[in-house]
Amino acid sequence: MLKAKPFVKWAGGKRQIMDKLLSLVPKEYNTYYEPFIGGGALLFELSPKKAVINDSNEELINVYRTIASDQGFEDTVRLLNTYEAKHSEEFFYQIRNLDKNPKKFSKLSNAEHAARTIYLNKSCFNGLYRVNKKGEFNVPYNKKNKINTYDRQNMTLAYVYFQSNEIKMLNEDFEEAVKDAQKGDFIYFDPPYDSEKEDTFNSYTEEGFGKEEQKRLARVYQELSDRGCYVMLSNHNTSLINELYKNYHIHLIHAKRNINSNGEKRGKVEEVIITNYDE
Repeated sequence: MLKAKPFVKWAGGKRQIMDKLLSLVPKEYNTYYEPFIGGGALLFELSPKKAVINDSNEELINVYRTIASDQGFEDTVRLLNTYEAKHSEEFFYQIRNLDKNPKKFSKLSNAEHAARTIYLNKSCFNGLYRVNKKGEFNVPYNKKNKINTYDRQNMTLAYVYFQSNEIKMLNEDFEEAVKDAQKGDFIYFDPPYDSEKEDTFNSYTEEGFGKEEQKRLARVYQELSDRGCYVMLSNHNTSLINELYKNYHIHLIHAKRNINSNGEKRGKVEEVIITNYDE
């Protein structure tokens, strides 16, 4: 069966370590939860019939919600075709700067928001999604004269998957997103990663995701574990993460990361996959 693949490039994407993730997924579970959905690689690979996906990034969740609707899907594809035809450095900055006028920006249709997010994702430097403290997208142009913003077959597969299954889409804090999780449900946490360095990229939203958020996430992980849920989490192999999850199963892996504003910081990194159950 053909399955959809991520249609946006997101920092920390999981396709390259998918085999390892799949080897650690519980054999059976009820509802699937992914509170930091990002590109959704594991969601699409598992294709659960019942899922709750969430992200604090409103623009990203709008993309999923829009692609999942009949009219939204068609309108977004039509707009992307137009953007590809108009693509240039000048057009890129014209679309990027739309959020500098909050009043006008808020009046855009869901499809216009979705097409903008996908277009910028495909035409900005290194496919990075980053916003400043005002919540304004601020990644520069990638200097490519021609771009392909989407694959029609893949986008259609995503649309059909969302239409054919019970997929709830939320734009909440991660703790709120899992409040209804029950015994036997499976939660996969893929948060902005911790780092020993100060310059870690975590600007998916204007708030960021620091050490205190990592500690709060560990508390939520514990609560879900106590509730009888299957819980899996990905992160960097740092001293803080090892301390926070020392009572669980910590699986060390190596991954190659290509999204970083500093090219010297791209390459192979040590990551961990943490489970509260035996694989």
